[in-house]
Amino acid sequence: MLKSENGRPSGWVYMDVRGRDLASVVKDLRQAIQRQVKLSPGISLSYSGQFEFLERANARLKVVVPMTLLIIFVLLYLIFRRADEALLIMATLPFALTGGIWFLYLLDFNLSVATGIGFIALAGVAAEFGVIMLLYLKHALFERQEQGLEITTPVLDDALREGAVLRVRPKAMTVAVILAGLLPILLGSGTGSEVMSRIAAPMVGGMITAPLLSLFIIPAAYRLMRQRRERTEQEASHG
Repeated sequence: MLKSENGRPSGWVYMDVRGRDLASVVKDLRQAIQRQVKLSPGISLSYSGQFEFLERANARLKVVVPMTLLIIFVLLYLIFRRADEALLIMATLPFALTGGIWFLYLLDFNLSVATGIGFIALAGVAAEFGVIMLLYLKHALFERQEQGLEITTPVLDDALREGAVLRVRPKAMTVAVILAGLLPILLGSGTGSEVMSRIAAPMVGGMITAPLLSLFIIPAAYRLMRQRRERTEQEASHG
């Protein structure tokens, strides 16, 4: 059968990919063709099908992901009115995402558009965890300032410990509810389950590291940041 595309004779080679992600297969294919195949003048080669759709989606994600992070930072700044506290939450997000990365590795899932959407959702949940934790820490510290206590290191540690402990039970309930909603999607089968499971997988894995992040790393990081801020203010007042 003679086939044409855009008024030119064309031939099609169909491929099925198993056990690897589509992007790496096409990358290796391009390198092999470039080394071993010499195209005559007037002959061109293009890659279409699902790979073409993947490239379009990746191009959109290159815009969506930075915009999402920027929106999260702006919202954090509007909440705390301090750039350093907003940056604290943003700087701890990669640790929250490591659980999703390891879970994808254990399930042998490849990075795709679906997993990218899952990581975006996980980043939003992790940022929410961090915001609530930081608000509790600041509230506990504010209560001691209202009592007229000088914010020494023991008082600061006691306030941070109290604020973090108050978040243990709500945090556990939140994680349990999220896992209860996502596990049926992750373990389900049927039409669309392959895509939905890859969206849910980063969220399920992130529910291990994101709570640990908010319960341990954020209080410790806020303690260091608070001490550095007070030290800077003291040096400025003495100077």
